[in-house]
Amino acid sequence: MKDEKQLDIVSQILKLVAPGTPFRDGLENVLRAKTGALIVVGCTPEIMELVDGGFSINSEFSPNNLYELAKMDGAILLSEDIKRIVYANTQLNPDPSIPSAETGIRHRTAERVAKQTSKLVISISQRRNVITLYQGKLRYSLKDIGVILTKANQAIQTLEKYKAVLDQSLTNLSAMEFEELVTLHDVSNVLQRLEMVLRIKAEIKKYIIELGSEGRLISMQLDELVATVDHEAYLLLKDYCKEIDESYIREVKQNLKKLSDDDLLEHHNILRIIGIIKSNTSLEEAVSPRGFRIMSKIPRLPSVIVKNLIDNFKSLPYILMATIEELDEVDGIGEVRARAIKEGLKRIQEQVFIDRHI
Repeated sequence: MKDEKQLDIVSQILKLVAPGTPFRDGLENVLRAKTGALIVVGCTPEIMELVDGGFSINSEFSPNNLYELAKMDGAILLSEDIKRIVYANTQLNPDPSIPSAETGIRHRTAERVAKQTSKLVISISQRRNVITLYQGKLRYSLKDIGVILTKANQAIQTLEKYKAVLDQSLTNLSAMEFEELVTLHDVSNVLQRLEMVLRIKAEIKKYIIELGSEGRLISMQLDELVATVDHEAYLLLKDYCKEIDESYIREVKQNLKKLSDDDLLEHHNILRIIGIIKSNTSLEEAVSPRGFRIMSKIPRLPSVIVKNLIDNFKSLPYILMATIEELDEVDGIGEVRARAIKEGLKRIQEQVFIDRHI
């Protein structure tokens, strides 16, 4: 949870300084001019206690105004919403006892102010040509847009390969579900691949945030590749988790995220998290799905009807064996819908077996 919270903070900060925003334009202007700058976002009483000298300017923010004021040596204080430049050419005096690993005076001051006030502080290096963001204990150096684009494109290519393998694994699992041949190993294998795809997706989303307006094409590619992956993961967990209530599913998803990359490769770890394995249980042990994932593929079948079916029959094999008369007896299902369910399942099964051999 700690890592996830830190990622959320990084994402919020990166949105503020994303390419295409006036703030980023101003930062880039300062960077190109090689004047350096120290910028604080948020002019609170706590910040003002650290201010020595300088002058109140209270002018509207613009990239050009930021660039001109950065020619002076002092720090620049912006309003919380980055719409106004409140103070300029000021000296900041944070608590010198706050530890800092930075070497330059500007960066050391920025880190200490960020730790002391928890505000976003930006240091633009005059010599190293780097924009560094500080907030609380967080330190993040903005990378060149070209470098991020290259990494994002590489990640998209990796995602395409992993997604192709995942799609085949899901098809194979569906076929085995119809044949009643699913083992614990098959379930953990698909969950493992789903989690890998979701991790690559999260990494690319971070790149997209950092790219700002430059990340539109990457974002479109990502949406096209993984539009249904989260829902597939949710339905798979509903099929095989020990319990199906929403809070339990959420907890399982969080625990899968917490697994290290190495731990994710161990099938027992995944099965232990979803609650369907005991000590010394063989991975070849057979298991049956409840049927949420397969039933969701039937067109125009409401989720409440799917739940009623599963509450009544308990698992997919029993739903497949049910007659039209037995389906008709389930709450909310008439004879017409019962026939549609039987025909829908037959079409899905036929398509799955075709896809498996493509």
